[in-house]
Amino acid sequence: MIKNSVFIFSTDLYSGKSLATFGIMQMIMKKKHCLAIFRPIIEESCYSVKDDHIYAVISHFQLKIFYEETFCFSRKEAIFLYKYGGNHRIYDHIFKKHKELEGSFDFVLVEGQDYYNDNRDIELNTEVAKHLQLPIILVMNGANKNIKTVYDHIRRQHVNFIILVINKTLIPFQLLQSYLTRYLPPEVVVFTVPPDDILDKPTIIEIQKEFDAKLIIGSKYDLNKISITYIISSFLYCNQSFPLSILNEDLLIITQGDRIDLILATLIANISSKYGHISALILTGSILPEETFLNIMKSVPNFIPILAGYCDTLETSQRVASIRTHCCSQNMVKLQHSINLFEEYVENPLLFEKITLKKYKYITPQIFHYNIVKQSKIAQKHIVLPEGNDERILLAASFFSKEGLGKITILGNPKKIMAKVNSLGISWEEERITILDPVSSNFYEDFYSTLYHLRKEKGLKLTEAKNLMLDISYFGTMMVYKGLADGMVSGAENTTASTIRPALQFIRTRTDINTVSSIFFMLLKDRVLVYGDCAIVPDPTAEQLADITIVSAKTAEDFGFEPKVALLSYSSGHSGSGKQVEKVRIATEIVKNRAPKLLVEGPIQYDAAVDPKVGKKKLPNSHVAGSANVFIFPELNTGNNTYKAVQRETKSLAIGPVIQGLNRPINDLSRGASVEDIYHTLLITSIQSIRN
Repeated sequence: MIKNSVFIFSTDLYSGKSLATFGIMQMIMKKKHCLAIFRPIIEESCYSVKDDHIYAVISHFQLKIFYEETFCFSRKEAIFLYKYGGNHRIYDHIFKKHKELEGSFDFVLVEGQDYYNDNRDIELNTEVAKHLQLPIILVMNGANKNIKTVYDHIRRQHVNFIILVINKTLIPFQLLQSYLTRYLPPEVVVFTVPPDDILDKPTIIEIQKEFDAKLIIGSKYDLNKISITYIISSFLYCNQSFPLSILNEDLLIITQGDRIDLILATLIANISSKYGHISALILTGSILPEETFLNIMKSVPNFIPILAGYCDTLETSQRVASIRTHCCSQNMVKLQHSINLFEEYVENPLLFEKITLKKYKYITPQIFHYNIVKQSKIAQKHIVLPEGNDERILLAASFFSKEGLGKITILGNPKKIMAKVNSLGISWEEERITILDPVSSNFYEDFYSTLYHLRKEKGLKLTEAKNLMLDISYFGTMMVYKGLADGMVSGAENTTASTIRPALQFIRTRTDINTVSSIFFMLLKDRVLVYGDCAIVPDPTAEQLADITIVSAKTAEDFGFEPKVALLSYSSGHSGSGKQVEKVRIATEIVKNRAPKLLVEGPIQYDAAVDPKVGKKKLPNSHVAGSANVFIFPELNTGNNTYKAVQRETKSLAIGPVIQGLNRPINDLSRGASVEDIYHTLLITSIQSIRN
C-alpha cells in the first residue's frame, strides 16, 4: 500500500533542511501530480507576513493549495500549549488538518518546525510524526556530534525513522557509515551532502535586507547574484594600488562612499575580461559620491548593483560574514541548485521506495478515533439504547447524533426522558433521536409473540414472553433481531448477564464461532492495543481460548489492525510447565491449524510480547514477540484485573467490553462507564454492524 506523506525535520540550526524539502518534492512530482506542503508549526511572523519558505515551495512547484491550508499553530502557541498540558489540542488539530490534506492530495510533505536549541522542539517534532504515523527523514548538520543522542530520543518515541541526510559534511561516506552502524539500525538509510558555496553564501538581496540598504544603481533582478567572497577595500590606504590579483568571480566589494579611487577601480575591473565579474559594491557609512559621479557610474557598461548602507565599514563586513542564508522564493538559482545537489547525492529508487512504503508498528489513538468516526459517519447505522433514564446515555446519544454519526432509539417514557433532557440543557437532534416506550409501543405484541415462537420449545410460556418483553434489554435486543436497529448498547445500569442473556437466546452465535467473548480497545498514549477476554468467559478451555483468539484477531482486523496475537501466560515458549501453560500451548496449536495465516505466539509473557529487546532474547525466531497488538489472557481473573490496572495507572481510555461472536452487535457497558466510554461504544457498535 502506498503511503502518501513523509515527515522531514532537523535537529540543528542551519542544517539545510530546505535542500531535502525541494529535492523530495521534485522527486515525488515525477510520479505524482497533486502535491501539498504542510508545516504544522510556523513562526509568529508568518501570520502577518507569508512564510517565504512555504511560499517558495508553493510557487516553484505550482502547488494547488492555499497558503492558509499549510499550517496550524505559531511556535509560541504550540510551546505554550505544550508547556501547560494542551498537547492533545496540538496533536488533534494537526492530525485533522493533515487528514484533510491527505484526502485531497496525492502526496503531502510535512515539515517539522525549525530547531532553536530547545529539546522541546525535538520532542514536538517526533510527537507530531508519531501521531501522524509518518516515516521520518532527519536532516542533520555535518558539524553535529550528537547523532547517537538524537537517535536514542527518536527510538524512544517509537517512530518510523527511515532516512538520515547529513548535510555540509566533508567526512568520506565510508568512514561516516562505519561510525553510524554502531548506533543506527540497518533499515535507516544514510545519505551525505558536501558543503556548497552557492547554498551557503548570501545573495545580494539577502545582504540588502540585512542592512536595509538602498539600491542606488542597478535593477532588483541583479540582486539574486551570490557573493562567494568579499573584500574590504576601504582598509587600503589612498596611495595603495587596488589588489587586482585577488579579484575573482562573485566578489563583493565593501568600501566607503567617498573612496572614489576604489569605486573606479572596481568598475573598471568589472568591465575587463581578465577578471571575474563582481557581484556588487556596498558603500558604507551613509556616504555617497557626488551626483555627477553617480551619473557617470550609471553610464558604465556592464554596471554592477551598488548599495548604500548606514553602517560603517567594519560593522558591515562583520554582518556580511555572519548572514545565514536560505533558499527563498526570490532566488530560483539557489532553489534549483539545491534540487540538483539532492539529485546528485541523495535521490535514488531506494529513497522513493522507503518514503512511499506503508510501514508502521502501531495504530495511534488519534488514527483509531478518526477512522471509527469516519466509518460511522459513512455507515449511518441505527443503534438502540435501552437505558433511557441514565443521563450519561442521553449525553452520549446527543454527541453521537449531533456529529451526524447515525440514528438513535432510546427506550423509556418520552415525557420523563425529555424532562431530564431539558433540565440538563442537552442539545437534542429530534430528526436523529427517537424515544420509544416498550409498554405502549406498537411493536410490543409482535415482539412478545416472536419471542414466544422462538423459545417455546425451550419451555417458554406466552405469559412469560409478555413479561420478558417489558424488560428493556429484551425489547432492545428484539429490535436488533427484527432489523429495526442495527445494534444495541446497554449495561450502564444493568448487569452484563442482563445485557447478554437475550442475545444468546435469539440473536445467537455465529456459525463459525462457538464461544461468545469480549475485547477491550486500550487507547494508550501512543498506541491502541486489543485485550481479550476481559468480561465474559471465566475460565476458558483450550478450545474456547482458541475461539477467543481467532475472533479477537478478526475484530482487530475489522478496525484497521494488522493483528499480531500473543496468548499470554506466566512463561514464554518452552521455559515453563503447568496446567495453565499447557492450556495456552494447546490453544496456540489449535489457532495455528484453524488460522494458518494469522501471526500468533503462545505461551508468551507480557514483557516479551511488547518489548522488542525482551522478545528477541526470549523468543528470537518469533514474528510476534516484541510487537504484539492483540493480547489474549488465559482466564477472566487475569484479563479483567489487567485491563483495569492498565487503564487506571496509565490514565488510558478502555473501550468495551466489545462483545464478539454474535450474529448481530450487542455491546455491554461497565456500570462505571463515562459519557466518553458510551460514545465510543456507539461508534464501535456501528462499525460492527457494517461487518455483520
